[in-house]
Amino acid sequence: MSNTFISVKEIARNLLPRLIENLVFPNLIYKDYSEEFVNGKGATIQVKKPVILTASDFDEGTGVSAQAVTEESVEVTLDKLATVDVEFGSIQRATNVDDLNRLFLEPAAIALAQKINSDGLLVYKDIPYTSGVAGTTPDALTDLSDVRLALNNKNVPVPGRVAIWDPAADAKFTCIDAIVNAEKAGSVQALREGSIGRIFGLDNYMSQAIKAHATGITAATAVKVNGAVTAGATKLSIDGTTLTGKLVKGDVMTIGGNNYVVTADSATASTNAIADVEVYPALPAIDNDTAVTLVASHTANLAFNPSAFAFVTRPLAAPAGVESYVTSYNGVTLRVVRGYDMKYKKEMLSMDVLYGYKTMYPELAVRALG
Repeated sequence: MSNTFISVKEIARNLLPRLIENLVFPNLIYKDYSEEFVNGKGATIQVKKPVILTASDFDEGTGVSAQAVTEESVEVTLDKLATVDVEFGSIQRATNVDDLNRLFLEPAAIALAQKINSDGLLVYKDIPYTSGVAGTTPDALTDLSDVRLALNNKNVPVPGRVAIWDPAADAKFTCIDAIVNAEKAGSVQALREGSIGRIFGLDNYMSQAIKAHATGITAATAVKVNGAVTAGATKLSIDGTTLTGKLVKGDVMTIGGNNYVVTADSATASTNAIADVEVYPALPAIDNDTAVTLVASHTANLAFNPSAFAFVTRPLAAPAGVESYVTSYNGVTLRVVRGYDMKYKKEMLSMDVLYGYKTMYPELAVRALG
C-alpha cells in the first residue's frame, strides 16, 4: 500500500470491524441505530423500548385474549463521545496493510472499545436487584446458581441470559473443579482457554471494566425509615445512630425484604438523618421506624437479559472544510476526520464514536455483588 492509498475512507472501513470485534458489553445488549445524522454530543433522541409480552393458557371456553402491543418510547441522551486523535504523519509512515493494522488500526480499535465498554457498565447504578455478598468475591457454583435464582425470581426470560464478571471472580470460577474437569464431558475449553462458557443458562464473560461501587455512607448503625411512606412514593427519609456521609447514585437499600436503588446523590447527613432520598422502584406503604439495611461497597458484576439495556448510536455529521468519512456496521457508527492544525502546523486524524446507554428494563437484570 502506498502512502497516498491510506485515505480516511480506507482507515474508517478497516477500523470499524476491528472496533466491533473488541466490544463486549454493546454486543450483548439491545442496539438502537438509525442513519439519522446528529450534530454532536448531547443530542437527545427518542428510542422505542423492546416490547415485553407474556404467554397464558388457552381457554377453549373464552378463547384468546389479545395483548395490547404498546410501543413505549424513552429519551436517550447521546452523552458519550469516544475519540482517538493522532498526528497524520504517523499514519503516512505505514507502507502496507500489515503496517497500518499493526501500528495504528488495532491500537485505535482497542482504545475506543475500552472506553465504550467502560462507559456502558456504569448502568449497574440503575439496578436495585442483587445476589451474593458485598465485599466477597464470587467463587463457587452456588454463586452462579444464586444469580440464576435471582433472575428466575424476577421472571427474567431464560433465552439470551448473560453475565459479566470482574477479573477476580472470573479467576475464581476458572478454578472450580466442575469447570476445570469439563474434559469428562468432552470439552477442555475451560482448562485450555480459561473460559467458563455457559453455565446454568448464563453465557459468562469477563470484563476489566466492571465497576467497583463505593457507597457514600461512612458510618451508620440502626438505620430506619424516618417518617411513614405512602404507597407509590419515590422518595423517603432515613435516620440512624452515627449516620454520616451521604447516599450516592447506585447505592442499594433493603426495606421489608425488598431492594431499592438510589437514583440521585442525596444531601449529606444532618444530625444523623438524610431527607428526600430518591429511589427506584416505587415504594409501598411503609411505617415509620421500619428497619433499613444499606448494602456495603462492592464490585458490581452484572447478569441480565439483553433487553435490560440499550446501546444507542447515531452517525455524526461531517464537519465543513475538512476531509471526513462516516461508516456504519452492525449497530455501530464511526467517523474519521482528517484536518490541519494551523497553530502547530500539524496534520491530525480524529476517529470518534457518538453513543449513549439506557437502562430499558431494570427488572431484567441483577447486580451480582463481589
